[in-house]
Amino acid sequence: MFDRLRAPLAALGIVIGLGAATLAASQSLEGMGKPNLGANWGSSSEKAKRPAAPNRSDIPWFQTLVDDAPAGSVLKVPPGVYAGPVLIDKPLTIDGAGQVTIDGGGKGTVLVLEADGATLRNLRLTASGDSHDSDDACFNLRGSHNLIEGLRIDDCLFGIDLKQSHHNTLRENHIRSKQRELGVRGDGLRLWYSHHNLIEKNEVVDSRDMVAWYSNHNVYRGNIGKRSRYSIHFMFAKDSVVEGNSFYDNAVGVYLMYTERIHIRDNVISHATGAAGMALGFKESSDSVVENNEVIYCAVGIGSDLSPFEPDTTIRFKGNRFAFNGIAVRFTSELGGNILTDNVFEGNLTDVVQMGRGVAEKNQWNNNYFADYQGFDRNGDGIGDTPHELYSYADQIWIELPPAQFFKTAPVLELLDFLERLAPFSSPELQLKDDAPRFVKPVRPAQS
Repeated sequence: MFDRLRAPLAALGIVIGLGAATLAASQSLEGMGKPNLGANWGSSSEKAKRPAAPNRSDIPWFQTLVDDAPAGSVLKVPPGVYAGPVLIDKPLTIDGAGQVTIDGGGKGTVLVLEADGATLRNLRLTASGDSHDSDDACFNLRGSHNLIEGLRIDDCLFGIDLKQSHHNTLRENHIRSKQRELGVRGDGLRLWYSHHNLIEKNEVVDSRDMVAWYSNHNVYRGNIGKRSRYSIHFMFAKDSVVEGNSFYDNAVGVYLMYTERIHIRDNVISHATGAAGMALGFKESSDSVVENNEVIYCAVGIGSDLSPFEPDTTIRFKGNRFAFNGIAVRFTSELGGNILTDNVFEGNLTDVVQMGRGVAEKNQWNNNYFADYQGFDRNGDGIGDTPHELYSYADQIWIELPPAQFFKTAPVLELLDFLERLAPFSSPELQLKDDAPRFVKPVRPAQS
């Protein structure tokens, strides 16, 4: 019977889902190439060229103030609007007190800091160019041990762009891209071969991605990301921490691609919806920990593809809450190696989807709480007397033919699923087995 149903459901699902699938593919691939190392002044190992002239002639040029300031000094800037572009190639302390704006005039990069040990605070940077070929940005950082704090960045293609820059602190900056379609915006905050940086309490809104490519040992703490594509996208990045962040209304929360040893903890990821909606994604990544996160109202909570990838490694999920998602956890490979302990699953349309047959027990489940557990706790120890087992019946249709997922809650599939459970006419497929499920929902501290 399943074989007879698959063909018409798949055909209808493909037609209806084609636009969504195309959108997902385009959003996943756009802007994924390597940043242009020849941006404005040549390769990332070359010195930046000093600007020849301001982009606006009707306001003072900020470069003049920088040139007149001795290295190591505090530059006191009178309130007002100044013209870019600007190159700071010596250590300075500049505090605009929220009253200084540098306007790039809609051309190129507004400000380049190519120095070590500088401090920039409370400046507004606006109106970069809009060329992806030259990586036009509001702020380009090429240096180490700098403090970048309280910048307000708007109407920029790329927001803050770090290239081969290490041991910097970026704190409480507010970044907004140009008003463009999602795929052609620039990245709000990008790290490129940049290590040991602290990214703390920044707000990235209406941008494209926050990315860390070939960048290791970075800490993302207490940031807010809204209405963008990837909240954070790691690629070939290792040994970083993502903690205490809030990511809302983005296509993807945190995505790990070819990445190892990332610790993701105490974050709130909400409303990652749409065709490509996913809170946490893993692509051929290994040896990471995901703990104490709130994953709510997302199309997919966890999406894991060939992860963990490295032999003899695991990915550990502990103490997370997955609530009101379409699919809480989706494993699309048969490698196993995922360990899920003390997590809460409630209100999801589907708690777990395991692609492949006969491979569910390669992942380990222990002491998780499932709102739909149907057993008892006769001895009152807080652990269910019988294992929690989840099988797919009619769900196997859309698991094996993803376009048919469009019909998941349709009456015909609901009826088919009911009949399958009542009197199975095909072999159901095990999705998970937790031998010691929690009977009482654990108390979790509130997260905002």
